[in-house]
Formats: sequence, structure tokens, C-alpha cells
Amino acid sequence: MLRGLYNWTMEKAAHPAAVRWLAFFCFIEASFFPIPPHPLLGLMCLAEPQKALRFGVIATLSSVAGGLFGYLIGWGLYDLIGQTLLGAIGLTDSFPVAACYLREYDWEAIVVAGATPVPFKLLTITAGFVGMNLVTFVLASIVGRGMIFFTVGVLFRIFGAPIKRFIDKYLGMVTAAFVALVVGGVLVLTQFGPADEGEADPCEAASEVR
Repeated sequence: MLRGLYNWTMEKAAHPAAVRWLAFFCFIEASFFPIPPHPLLGLMCLAEPQKALRFGVIATLSSVAGGLFGYLIGWGLYDLIGQTLLGAIGLTDSFPVAACYLREYDWEAIVVAGATPVPFKLLTITAGFVGMNLVTFVLASIVGRGMIFFTVGVLFRIFGAPIKRFIDKYLGMVTAAFVALVVGGVLVLTQFGPADEGEADPCEAASEVR
């Protein structure tokens, strides 16, 4: 199943409407879709390196637009849709912690989530639920998403062919590594806690949204 989904996604990189597929994947990944769009972005940058900057801009803006959709879900459709979405992608238990960090650290949490493998959809839905300032949310999303998408574009432009060969051969290992990065990204998010060792992190044990 994983290989089939990967092959299907990779086919879109050579599709005449590849840019539209990229925008579509970036949009839905920021609000509910579990598969990251980075491999598609990387292969498109590999196929047309002179357009890497353009692809990065498209990925960033589409992801921010998707983030706004996630924000809308959290703001007005959480009980109807949001809870089900978070449960389907295994993020229900992380929701109270994310809400706490957003209230404590505001835009910093969005930038960290946007620029690391922390599931961005978790923060977009939560931001809407807690009523984060919309302008702050959009600007922080642009910074975070831009950082990661332009990094992917540059890396594939410089090291594209070896990266693709490695992913094709070791897809399972790459997937496991990505899961490990997600866990690591969540750990990075938790490091927003107090610097003093004797001071308790107010969000570490959050189990309900206050």
C-alpha cells in the first residue's frame, strides 16, 4: 500500500498538471491529508531546477491557504469535523498540548510546526479553535512553510538524483525516518518549556483544552 501510494504520488510529478497537483497536495496536507507533499515538490525541482523558486512559492502559498482551511475547521467546525479529523490521523491526544503551546508561545509554535516535521495540520486546526490572531497566524505560517519548502527545493536542485535513487530503493527506511523526524519535531515543540530546571512546563501534562 505504501509503495503504491508513493508511486501514485511520484507519477504526478511528471503529469502535465504537476503544478496543480503540487498546490492541491500542499493545500490538503496543511488541513487533513496525512501524506507530506515534499517528495512531489522535490521531484518537480529535480525535473525542472530552473523553476525551483517558483515551485517553492506555489507550495508555500498553497500550504498557507490549506492552513487557513484548517483554521476555519478549528474555529467553526471543530465539533462537527475537527475532532473526527484529528482522531483519524492519531492526533487527538496531542490537541490539548498544542492548544496550550499556542496560548503560551503564539506565533513561535506556528513557525516551529511549519518548519519542522511537526504535523502542521494539528497546529492549524488548533489555532482556529483557540482563536489565534489571524494575521499573526498567516505571517507565521508563511515563514515556517517557506523555510521548509525552499529548503527541500534547494536540496533537490543540488542533490536531486542521488536523493531520488535512495528513496526509490529504501522507501520503508525513509518512511521510518520521517516518522522519527515527526517525533523529533514534537519534542522540539515541547522545548518551548521553561528554561529553569525547577520550573514545571505548563503544557507538558496538558490533557484537556482550558
